[in-house]
Amino acid sequence: MDWGTELWDQCDIIEKHTQSGLELVEKYVKFVKERTEIEQNYAKQLRNLSKKYNVKRSSKEEPECRLSSYQSFLDILNEMNDYAGQRELIAENMMMSICIDLTKYLQELKQERKTYLMEAKKAQQSLESTYKQLESSKKRFEREWREAERAAQNAEKTDQDINATKADVEKAKQQAHMRAHVAEECKNDYAAQLQKFNKEQNQFYFQDMPLIFNKLQDLDERRVQKLGRGYILFSDTEKHVMPIISKCLEGITKAGTNVNEKNDSMVVVEQNKSGFERPGDVEFEDYSQGINRTSSESSLGAPKGPMDLLGRNRSKNFWLFSKRSKPTVTEDFTHLPPEQRRKRLQQKLEEICKELQKEVDQSEALEKMKDVYEKNPQMGDPASLASQISQTSQNIERLRGDVKKYETWLSEAGGRGETPHYRPHTFNNGAQETQSPDGAHSDESTPDSSQAIYAEFDDDFEDEEVAAPIGKCTAMYNFPGASEGTISMQEGEELAVIEEDKGDGWTRVRRSNGDEGYIPTSYVTISLNK
Repeated sequence: MDWGTELWDQCDIIEKHTQSGLELVEKYVKFVKERTEIEQNYAKQLRNLSKKYNVKRSSKEEPECRLSSYQSFLDILNEMNDYAGQRELIAENMMMSICIDLTKYLQELKQERKTYLMEAKKAQQSLESTYKQLESSKKRFEREWREAERAAQNAEKTDQDINATKADVEKAKQQAHMRAHVAEECKNDYAAQLQKFNKEQNQFYFQDMPLIFNKLQDLDERRVQKLGRGYILFSDTEKHVMPIISKCLEGITKAGTNVNEKNDSMVVVEQNKSGFERPGDVEFEDYSQGINRTSSESSLGAPKGPMDLLGRNRSKNFWLFSKRSKPTVTEDFTHLPPEQRRKRLQQKLEEICKELQKEVDQSEALEKMKDVYEKNPQMGDPASLASQISQTSQNIERLRGDVKKYETWLSEAGGRGETPHYRPHTFNNGAQETQSPDGAHSDESTPDSSQAIYAEFDDDFEDEEVAAPIGKCTAMYNFPGASEGTISMQEGEELAVIEEDKGDGWTRVRRSNGDEGYIPTSYVTISLNK
């Protein structure tokens, strides 16, 4: 059934129905927008919640962080953060695929509908104009015919009047003949206008308006079809991320299964074991032997208790449930029990060695840059690097002193005294100065590299400009990368990881062709370099 045939006389109904349909589209777009706002607010609250309970960077060295229950809780927070990212993705996709698309389509439908209604209005106005012309010609024909009848009656009356002259009779007959001729012309004109109107009316009701109504019907059906697809997208948008949301929930379940109570107990022992021996038995002191002066004198002092019998450890409080005062922290960690002291000294030594390695690398780069400036003055002033080189050298000497100091303390505490490996060498004016871990220096001449000095200089700074990959990842799902700053990827594609997830659910990656951008962390499996 088409509207042009069945609803040929219901123009107002069709106009009202199509307007109501457009209003329904507007209402659905508004509904989806409010849904996206709810999703965005929900995701924001989830992120804030994860951030609130997440460990601060300064607290990651706390003893509790090594417990599996604690690590699992952090994993749950990370999964919740990823889950929030998926809710944001739902909101973004709904806004793009439903709201923006339907709004644009709605404007096109409004303009098309307006065009069709204007065509209908013009056709109706044309028919009304023809009808007015018909009415005008009809009235004129009616008026002229009556005048012709009166003229004919007047001529007949004049002809029968015995007092009328022949001239009067001729004049009356001429007047009647003229009126009859005008009336005949009006009759013909009226007949022509009637034929024209009937033709236009037939075309109006059987061709023009049915065609316009059928166009409006097609418009309305396309609107309904588009709206139906929008309803489906409302569901499919969420279904698309459900596998990733399921992985987030599986990650939370996995975090719960990773809790190991026995391992946590071992960690507590490892972190808090003092290394002291249990106190021995308290000796019996016989006060009844007063005759024995030696015994008596020995008994006059303070009675010996567990603290006195522990010798060098008498300062330690071994009563299990006594309230311990907070010890004064010392640089060599002598305030800690032996076992814990060794661990802290070893940890501190590793930190110093890492810092020393950074200073050594920086010194090497500065000396290399200075050498470049000296051979190529147009590239820079070597004197401008003097203060940095001096400060770096001072830092290296200070850190080397700290290394020796902590090695000595670690040796006293019974540790292995092994220093983590670093490259203690710098470049000075093209000569390589190599230093062994014990502080001895040895100079080794290097071949002249002036012919490749520009390439060497460029290599140093290119390393700083282009970040080196810290791992790689494989896409588990397709990602369009429609937003600014993101990059698209296909399922199974391998990418280089440039920057880890900062807690916002996005990871920075690079393609083999050099394209960089951000992708959802939960869309990929990541393997970082060790």
